[in-house]
Order: sequence, then structure tokens, then C-alpha cells
Amino acid sequence: MTDDHHAHDADQIGFGVLTVTSSRTLETDDSGDAIVAGIEDEGHTVAVRDLVADDERAIRERVEELTDREDVDAVVTTGGTGLTPDDVTPAAVRPLFDRSIPGFGEQFRAKSVADVGPHGMLTRATAGIADGVAVFCLPGSEQAAAFGTTELIAPVVAHVVGLAGGGGHDHHHDDDGHDHHDNHEHAHGHDHEHGGHE
Repeated sequence: MTDDHHAHDADQIGFGVLTVTSSRTLETDDSGDAIVAGIEDEGHTVAVRDLVADDERAIRERVEELTDREDVDAVVTTGGTGLTPDDVTPAAVRPLFDRSIPGFGEQFRAKSVADVGPHGMLTRATAGIADGVAVFCLPGSEQAAAFGTTELIAPVVAHVVGLAGGGGHDHHHDDDGHDHHDNHEHAHGHDHEHGGHE
């Protein structure tokens, strides 16, 4: 007997990975590396990887570019979910959401508190669906990126993409000529989220 609850799960997911930082490069981006490793360990692919500075408009535009790509079914960002004035990832990304996934942030914070104590509740990790693409926003620490990808995103992403209408590379976007090999762009940035899963 089959489980119809998972009938719409996507087989393979193409990911966009975006690090929000004003101090790192791709060579020093341990959090991005952890996300990529978690994605590839599950048999999915990283279609593009990039960095963007802690600027609300720049983050929103870059995430929107990623969700427009034919080869991206899910986007994972890392960084900018803390409480300092330039932690602006949630504010940048939420306007793109057609539907939010509140349980993702709730569960991330619950697990973080269990692991690191009350400071774990201070992260503003969030997720939602933007134009049929699943978008997950993780904190900037390597531990949080690894934990969020392997323990929370990987188990549900195929189901989320399937339900969102993606079906694995099947969402309808116009190909606007983005370079599908632009994963070596460099930016500079800082990480305000220190320790544990903050």
C-alpha cells in the first residue's frame, strides 16, 4: 500500500544556495559549504551558489532571481536572521512569500533551545513558498546551516516542492538568461550570528 500523502513528492531538487554576508568569500564560506554538503548527501543538486551583502533590497532581488530560474526548485539562505540592525534577511524575503511555512522557524527555534539554551529562541529563521519555489532562511553559523539543512530541510523539501507545484524542475518561469554557472561571484560581508544555532 502506497502513502498517498507523498504522492506529489519531487524526485530530485535543484537548489540555489545564497550566503548573506559582508565579510566572507566563497572560499571562506563554511556555512554555505555545510548547506551544499547536506544537499548533495541527499542526492539533490546545487544549481547555483552565491553571496550577497547585508542589504535588504539586494537580498530580495537575488532571491527573486534564484526563484525565477528553471533549474532551482528550492532556495536556502544563510545569514542575516539575527537581531542586529543589519540582520535583514527575513524582512527582505518575506514579501516574496505567497505562503509562509511557520512551522519551519518554530521547529528550528525549538531544537535550538534544546541544544544551546534560551539564546536559541533569538534566531528569526523562516521559510515560505515564493512563486512555486521553497525558500528556507537559516542563521549564519556553520552549525546552524548544517543542522537546518540535514535535520529540517532535507526530510521535507521534496514534499514541500511537490505540494508547491514544483514537482522537481517543473515550475513555470520564463528563462531570462541568467548565467547558470554564476556560482563563483564574490562578495564581502559579516556574520552577526554567533554560537549554537543563532
